[in-house]
Amino acid sequence: MMGSSPASQAVANPDAIAGIPRHRRPIAVVAVLSAMALVVLDAGMANVALPNIAKALAVTPASAVLVITSYQAALVMALLPCSALGQRLGYRRVFVAGVTLFTAASVLCSLALTLPLLLAARFLQGLGGAAVMALGVALLRFTVPHDQLGRVISWNALTVALSTAVAPTVGALILSHASWPSLFVINFPVGCVALVASQLLPSTRPSSQPLDVPSMALTSLMFGAMVLGAEFAIERPVLGWATIAVASMSLLALVRRERPKVAPLIPIDLLRSKSFRTSVIASVICFTGQTAGVVALPFYLQYGLQQSTLATGLYMTAWPLSVAATATVSGRLADRLPAAWLCAGGATLLAIGLAIAALWPLKGNPAPLVLFAAICGVGFGLFNVPNNRTMFLTAPPERSAAAGGMQGTARLTGQTAGAVLMTALFTLTTLNFAPRIGLIVGALFALIAAMVSISHRAIDG
Repeated sequence: MMGSSPASQAVANPDAIAGIPRHRRPIAVVAVLSAMALVVLDAGMANVALPNIAKALAVTPASAVLVITSYQAALVMALLPCSALGQRLGYRRVFVAGVTLFTAASVLCSLALTLPLLLAARFLQGLGGAAVMALGVALLRFTVPHDQLGRVISWNALTVALSTAVAPTVGALILSHASWPSLFVINFPVGCVALVASQLLPSTRPSSQPLDVPSMALTSLMFGAMVLGAEFAIERPVLGWATIAVASMSLLALVRRERPKVAPLIPIDLLRSKSFRTSVIASVICFTGQTAGVVALPFYLQYGLQQSTLATGLYMTAWPLSVAATATVSGRLADRLPAAWLCAGGATLLAIGLAIAALWPLKGNPAPLVLFAAICGVGFGLFNVPNNRTMFLTAPPERSAAAGGMQGTARLTGQTAGAVLMTALFTLTTLNFAPRIGLIVGALFALIAAMVSISHRAIDG
């Protein structure tokens, strides 16, 4: 699977920007997008299955949530190490290994008879998913010509948005006819399709630099401690802050170790670029606001407006669908207009949608929330594609994996921060007030992301 075949000759020069031969591009793009869809669909369907898993394995709901936490922890712990592995061993080789691990771990999930076994399998899934997320867009950069990158990144955003939108519905349909292990069984055929198509992905020239295992271990410790610290911070504050202190010390040690390197694991070299740094900061902040809104809105609908679970899902669908609809347009605009203005405009629109959703006098009629959710989705779609495009084009081609790892890390950091923010609000206030406060706070974060984006007019490479 991971060797080079005549149909998949290596890209001789990692600085090449012409892409692979035209007849190979569609299948190569399918390889990346199908793997991305696999990772996103699995996460969304697992969320829906938590009550079923808790009942089937005879565990508490709080324990069942660890099924999600273990997966997220593995993702964030492995993103940058997978980027380093991709740079050292070749992007395609590590990407294929990630898809293989994710697919095999999905089978293990379906066979798990106890919660510890399921958590271990989910952790392995997260490790495989990290390789897909870290290297997928980096591989797309070598698949298509430079002037088509924005369009292909928009296809990736479209795939992620549509997968996010349909995951709860697909999961619910499967669970209505089969038991929860079936959710993981269906990953096998999709994973096999991705593996077959991956043979036409470009091979990049591996780096000659040796892997720095201690730095990779420090990175995993830092992000693992960060996720656990955020998880414990509210209910077990002493343990939570102690764990966050471990994460902080790991970060300081890692920066000190990596600073002198030409190609550091934490991309300090890329962060010296104002365009790259601005994109990363804006991404973290915008994902924080977006996640706060995505978590708050269902609670607002169910507890504030007394809507059923099904009705809430239908109202919420407008958000990811509008992201998907905007993604392709945003990709074309990103190839023609300054990314900073697109990002600022999109984040501002997201802020407007969140603020209106919180403040509009609905008077018991939730129908306007469909429009407000759609405005949020359009705004986020306009922000995300050009922001990611700037991040990748600012990095040299040989550092594409590092840029991909940093992009995924920024996203997961923002998502974790948004979830922790909502957990704090639910703890400190009531269910009647927390969702609307969360929407307002999310709007403020989105507005800050807009201001950060416009602070530097990124010029596409």
